[in-house]
Amino acid sequence: MLVPSSDPHLSEYLPERWQGRVWLSGFTGSSGTLLVSATRAAVFTDSRYWEQAEAELAGSGVDLVKLEGSAVAAYLAWLEDLVLPTSPAQAPTLAVDGAVMGLAQTQQLRDALGSEGWQLFTQQDVLDGIWPDRPGLPTAPVYEHSLPHAATSRAEKLAGVRAQMHDRGATHHWIATLDDLAWLLNLRGADVEYNPVFLGHALVTLDAVTLFVGEGKIDAALAARLAQDGVMVRPYGEALPTLAALPADSVMLLDPKRVTWGLREAVPTGVKVVEAINPSTLAKSRKTDAEAAFIREAMERDGAAMCVFYAWLEQALGREHVSELTIDERMTAERAKQPGYVSLSFPTIAGFNANGALPHYRATPESYAVLSTPAGLTAEGLLLIDSGAQYLGGTTDITRVWAIGTPSAAQKRDYTLVLKGTLGLSRMRFPQGTLAPMLDAVARAPLWAEGLDFGHGTGHGVGYFLNVHEGPQSISKAVPVPDMAMLPGMITSIEPGLYRPGQWGIRIENLVLNVPVTPVVPDAEPGTPEYGRYLAFETLSLCPIDTQCIDRSLLRDDEVQWLNAYHAEVLRRLSPLLSGDALAWLQRRTQPL
Repeated sequence: MLVPSSDPHLSEYLPERWQGRVWLSGFTGSSGTLLVSATRAAVFTDSRYWEQAEAELAGSGVDLVKLEGSAVAAYLAWLEDLVLPTSPAQAPTLAVDGAVMGLAQTQQLRDALGSEGWQLFTQQDVLDGIWPDRPGLPTAPVYEHSLPHAATSRAEKLAGVRAQMHDRGATHHWIATLDDLAWLLNLRGADVEYNPVFLGHALVTLDAVTLFVGEGKIDAALAARLAQDGVMVRPYGEALPTLAALPADSVMLLDPKRVTWGLREAVPTGVKVVEAINPSTLAKSRKTDAEAAFIREAMERDGAAMCVFYAWLEQALGREHVSELTIDERMTAERAKQPGYVSLSFPTIAGFNANGALPHYRATPESYAVLSTPAGLTAEGLLLIDSGAQYLGGTTDITRVWAIGTPSAAQKRDYTLVLKGTLGLSRMRFPQGTLAPMLDAVARAPLWAEGLDFGHGTGHGVGYFLNVHEGPQSISKAVPVPDMAMLPGMITSIEPGLYRPGQWGIRIENLVLNVPVTPVVPDAEPGTPEYGRYLAFETLSLCPIDTQCIDRSLLRDDEVQWLNAYHAEVLRRLSPLLSGDALAWLQRRTQPL
């Protein structure tokens, strides 16, 4: 039996109903797969979660398989090691719920298993019958993301999607991914922690939309407004039966990367399927000028909240009880005071020293580090804080590392090399349409020059009051595909890192906006080296970068100039929102090098 970290919408953060891997194994990382046989069980996960998995699986009888390459190849190797009863009449079978497995991954797994004499069974929810108190579907109400923040109307968005359907000859289009659904219909919810989305499917035709959502989640007033835009509401459970009943002459536009195996199998055999990226996926990645203005405002509010928090932290260290849990609580409380705040955008990562070396660490009441007591600091070192929030006008995600006490020469060197990667990519200019993975090496170059690297991607797309991780762009070692082209309006993180297991972790992250730049030669002729449209990054995140951790000898003058200019902008934008200790802290922390 295989239990993935997934749901029928391929969500990153899962409703409790589909957290079967956590329930069965005890491993709480956001990415990982559980394989169970009659005699053994194992969790498969990548390097971001190895230390966490080792700790959480200890004594459970569940093994950890450390993924360093293909997950499917690792599954096969593990299965081949099993001692199975031989039966010439029946091949060994692996069961997985096809309703939550991605289409491409299931196809790859089926083909690989078949080559080794295995069968793949996908027709049943493998958790049903073994999870007695399994949670039901979430019941939080759906609400409208309205003016002024939703400046583009539902009707306009639907018209854009239908235009692309028409261009591809499609009569129908199915949307299963929750952020696409929320963006297209200007709706939001609270069914998935940290992401303001709701469980649902949508069937879009050239003149109507059927929205499948839990009964009672949309009130009568909202249903009436949706009906004015041609959106009809139906129960969530009717989604797949409706899909299975499509007329045979239908032409279905379907994104193979954003549907499950079970959903694809439900499409009638007579329906022609056109495979292409969801039109909404690309459209929502390109923020409008109006959205960008609200995002800048959200960044200012977010930055002000962080300044208030960091001013408190600086005064509290060595005088009060301060732990990683305290940091999470206090920072969240400051953000919650800001206008338009809705929730966090992901679980806060506050990692002191060795805990900072775990890229996806999260302190818990059972396990956390203490930085300070009224008697003084418990230790010196580096504190990594990766945090963010959802505001009605945007989504934030930012990482800073702070010296607690006096940083060592080795810590300064590591910190400065990571900073050089952040600065280098932030200053890039590149042709519009450059595939995002091609930019990854720019942030890694200062580390590579010293024989160092990090195991995660450099940058992910970020939604507009939506998922903190969105596509299609990804600045990473991913194999580039045309959908990953960098275009105006996209928001992406820049977050190189360096992790010393058992010692410290460093990651310096800002969100950036793709903005057009004026060509050096405005009237260059096609075919000349000067011809082309270029993009640059506008840094959106507003919070000082700790200069106490910098080894100045490793920075060039132009890098120092960029950092000083950034700090001057942070000071200019945040000062009007602050007073007292927070303003004084900001002024100290933005002094030029």
